[in-house]
Amino acid sequence: MAELDLSPKLLVGEAWQDFGLIDSGHGRKLERYGPYRFIRPDAQALWTPRLDDWQADGEFVPGSDEDGGGRWVFGQNVTGATGAGREVPRDGWPLGWNDVTFTAQCTPFRHLGFFPDMAPVWDWMGAMLRPRAGGDLGQSSAASDDGGPRQRGDATTLNLFGYTGVGTLALSDHGPVTHVDASKKSVAQARANAALSGMDTRPVRWIVDDAGKFVAREVRRGRRYDGIILDPPKFGRGPEGEVWRLEEHLPALIADCAKLIDTDSRFLFLTVYAVRMSSLAIAGLLAEALADLPGTIEHGDLAIREEGEAGRLLPTAIFARWRNG
Repeated sequence: MAELDLSPKLLVGEAWQDFGLIDSGHGRKLERYGPYRFIRPDAQALWTPRLDDWQADGEFVPGSDEDGGGRWVFGQNVTGATGAGREVPRDGWPLGWNDVTFTAQCTPFRHLGFFPDMAPVWDWMGAMLRPRAGGDLGQSSAASDDGGPRQRGDATTLNLFGYTGVGTLALSDHGPVTHVDASKKSVAQARANAALSGMDTRPVRWIVDDAGKFVAREVRRGRRYDGIILDPPKFGRGPEGEVWRLEEHLPALIADCAKLIDTDSRFLFLTVYAVRMSSLAIAGLLAEALADLPGTIEHGDLAIREEGEAGRLLPTAIFARWRNG
């Protein structure tokens, strides 16, 4: 029976060459994405900014609707701008994380085409998928993605709500990955990122589908995975107009995901953004669904550390994870 660890954990994302949290406060944050600096709203930044000068190349100005809306402004339209600023390519620019290269872009959804706070999650999943001390991942009777037996040391992972594929490409270092997203545009960008990274020949299944429908079919097929990650939105729509509401549909999706892992599997990782929910609540959901499996269920916060001596932590999301080994 999986043990629920009640002590909250903290996964902290640090700056890397192409990304950093420069400063935060008064409900906003200043970040660097490659050569460009952007200001975005963040309700968690309750404190006072450290820096007086927040010169940026672009800013997302939120709308009046608490749940979304807003627009990007650039150049002299940025708050506090004293000059024209650098011209930000509207069709995006390349960034890198480890051996993955991908396109960053100012999207209508206030983010830039990927989620930098997921970097420690990608690292953690990679560590969980490395061969055990015995030399392999263990062997399951489950089918692989092509219907054959799952091979020793060849990890199979499922990335639900995979978006533009940075996490998928990181997972592909360890074996076949199934990438699922309801947005045809996002999956197309994920495939483009694979090509940009020189990883377009890796064994990745790129699937445009509703996550719940896809997982239900995988259950009927008797599939098993070594790891599953899911990063569901608060609200969304599938390719055929299916409606996703987190609080309403997450329990059934987790219950089906639990049928795709077994005693040889390594992890299930769930992240949740922008909801009035605690990490303990989603950990309890995993504990119920995975009651028949060994391992440990942990929960806590994702955060990004500011650059500079202060190193303040800006929380970004909650998570719950099951780990086996």
